[in-house]
Amino acid sequence: MVSTKAKRKEQIYTFNWTGKDKAGNQSKGKVDARDISSAKVILRQQGILPQKISKESTSLFSAKTKPIKAVDIAFFTRQMATMMRSGVPLLQGLDIVAQGSEKDKLKKMIYDIRSEVNGGIDLSSALAKYPEHFDDLYVSLVAAGEQSGSLEAMLDRLATYKEKTEALKAKIKKALTYPTAVVIVGLLVTAILLVKVVPVFENVFGSFGAELPAFTLFVVNLSEIAQTYWFYALVAIIGGGFLFKRQMVKSQSFRESVERMSLKIPVIGGILHNAAIARFTRTLSTTFAAGVPLVQALESCAGASGNVVYRQSIMQIRNGVSAGQSLKNAITMTGVYPMMVVQMVSIGEEAGSLDQMLDKVAEFYEAAVDNAVDNLSSLLEPLIMVVLGTLVGGLVIAMYLPIFQLGNVVG
Repeated sequence: MVSTKAKRKEQIYTFNWTGKDKAGNQSKGKVDARDISSAKVILRQQGILPQKISKESTSLFSAKTKPIKAVDIAFFTRQMATMMRSGVPLLQGLDIVAQGSEKDKLKKMIYDIRSEVNGGIDLSSALAKYPEHFDDLYVSLVAAGEQSGSLEAMLDRLATYKEKTEALKAKIKKALTYPTAVVIVGLLVTAILLVKVVPVFENVFGSFGAELPAFTLFVVNLSEIAQTYWFYALVAIIGGGFLFKRQMVKSQSFRESVERMSLKIPVIGGILHNAAIARFTRTLSTTFAAGVPLVQALESCAGASGNVVYRQSIMQIRNGVSAGQSLKNAITMTGVYPMMVVQMVSIGEEAGSLDQMLDKVAEFYEAAVDNAVDNLSSLLEPLIMVVLGTLVGGLVIAMYLPIFQLGNVVG
């Protein structure tokens, strides 16, 4: 018997084929399989008599070599939910999704999952073998759907959850990427001017022997420093970025410190606060509606919080609920969540519709994040013009100030 580990080493390839269909008509197309023999079997099962089969070549930079991303998992979940709701059997659904995938890695993973399920294990157990793509929350919800006989409904809920979560992440990245990109461009333009342009003006001014204005002297001195130490500065920036990324992965205390500080950044901190609340309420709504016990659901929420402040507050809520407190009182005791969240949770508990209330709270804070990101972009545009104008315009003015005195020097 071939082990699971051995199976995973097998590669899925795309083959181009030409042949005849059941009616005897000439046709051609593509099929995904592990080898030519498997491709022939698949084609015969589809009623195709293959005449020629050749492996499709892929370049190093082909889309098929790209890694599996969280967005791909969300799309996979949505496809599976749609097909199962349409009455497509699980194994056939996995086949269809794998055939439609443009990424070899994703395709191979889906085929491996299908092989595991076809071998008799549950879908949740097969997914659990890929923890880098299917976390504990995902696996536990699929398991709950299997146990309750409502896997298609659970996959639909999971798809919505993943889509909302990824949309929220995209908004946060947009808020952080825009100002960061502007700062980097501004620094690069300034560095190029200081290292390449200012020295040319400096040589021209030196030939006249005139005394340079104070602002021009300051820029010239700054240019000399940049010319001398630009390489060391570049190494320091790259090394600092590498060490920062390494510490974020290796050191939990460092990562937690950064997460705490990020919540205090003006404007950006507010967006991160709203995003964390949206993520917490969305996750709790999804798990609670799936029939997961509240204490266990809160543990899943803590793992998906994305920030140490909210992770600790959720664990505090979990401990309070375990001790017999209502969810409303446990949330209030943390002092972290706005009164709106507390009130909506209270209404949900009293009305027996906690998952629906949490879902509404999540939608409210997701919309708040969306609006904040749009407003931030609008506010940053004039600020960007000021920053770039100050950096570039200041250097240009410094270089042209001596030209205004050139007449006196010549005279």
